[in-house]
Amino acid sequence: MDYDFDTIIDRHGTSSSKWDRREKAVGVPDVVPMWVADMDFASPPPVVEALRERVDHGIFGYTERTGSYYAALASWMQRRFDWDIQKKKIVFTPGVIVALNLIIQAYTQPGDKVIIQQPVYHPFSYAILNNKRQLFNNQLQIQNGRYVMDLDQLKKSIDSRTRLLILCSPHNPVGRVWTKEELLRLAEICLDNNIIIVSDEIHADLVLKGQVHTPTATLSEEIADIVVTCTAPTKTFNIAGLGVANTIISNSKLYDQFYATVNNAGLEMTNVFAKIATEAAYNHGEEWLLRLLDYLQGNYKFLVSFLKNHIPQISVFPLEGTYLAWLDFRKLGLSDKDMKHFLIHKAKVWLDEGTKFGGGGEGFQRMNIGCPRKLLEEGLTRIANALKEL
Repeated sequence: MDYDFDTIIDRHGTSSSKWDRREKAVGVPDVVPMWVADMDFASPPPVVEALRERVDHGIFGYTERTGSYYAALASWMQRRFDWDIQKKKIVFTPGVIVALNLIIQAYTQPGDKVIIQQPVYHPFSYAILNNKRQLFNNQLQIQNGRYVMDLDQLKKSIDSRTRLLILCSPHNPVGRVWTKEELLRLAEICLDNNIIIVSDEIHADLVLKGQVHTPTATLSEEIADIVVTCTAPTKTFNIAGLGVANTIISNSKLYDQFYATVNNAGLEMTNVFAKIATEAAYNHGEEWLLRLLDYLQGNYKFLVSFLKNHIPQISVFPLEGTYLAWLDFRKLGLSDKDMKHFLIHKAKVWLDEGTKFGGGGEGFQRMNIGCPRKLLEEGLTRIANALKEL
């Protein structure tokens, strides 16, 4: 089947966070939004058709996650990652961010230390600080034009209050797909220090050519015993608005603690459309995903070429996974505040400023390239033209 990723779909008037809040959020109604991580592509046809069929039924009562839901998830993990989760324990939440907050509540106490690796997805920080835990930044380092984990510093940072490490794998926003060897070295440190690894793998399916995603829990049975894996079909199939995520836990004690926390928060109920979309996506969306990955690869190649030929002052880090490009604006010599103003009010392009992602984000911007190529070209052309007048 041919899939159309080139057509620009008008999202105005759909209550889209990305498109419909531009004037309110940044004061520029015609800014091109290339920030928040949802794509401007229609979801896979099998998902749309399954939802349409369910709507036609006309009754949307209380809905259970039946065996078919878990079978679809298990089959996907087996096919894509050779990960047998048949005997694992799965907890549903209406999103990975929800899961992260509840994980922190389940496994730590106020004042306990939680480690993250900035620059990283900013809700990690909010989840830690809003729940009154200590945040420690084991900041990523740039070596030979590529981000790596600073494991020596990690070892030094661990103390008696350290309980969790939240891993972003693949990493948002720097685009790394961690190798098996990198994950093993990290996991061994956590094993030695009785630290739970919370592995956010929401972008696991969005890995570009030449890269292989390794679920952290598949490294060994011993490592799986300290890993809590957060997954979702939402980024993969562009269904974030349906509110669905699955947390996979091998350790029975950790499962019981997390399940109790979720249940006590009253979050066991499933959105009827989340169930339908998840099953359709995992059972029938793989061909669409493969074509999507080809298209994203083309978008990244276009981005690299455009920057080289038209905006050589801006560079992009290698994109191994996700559809989020990490752009280096430091050669322009602008402060982060001035850069934000330039992009919004001069170029009229809305990116995510790097400082949002914490330490190491200064001078960077995150660009969402999960869009039709014409839209990507429009955003880049606006930046190039605005720089001529800078």
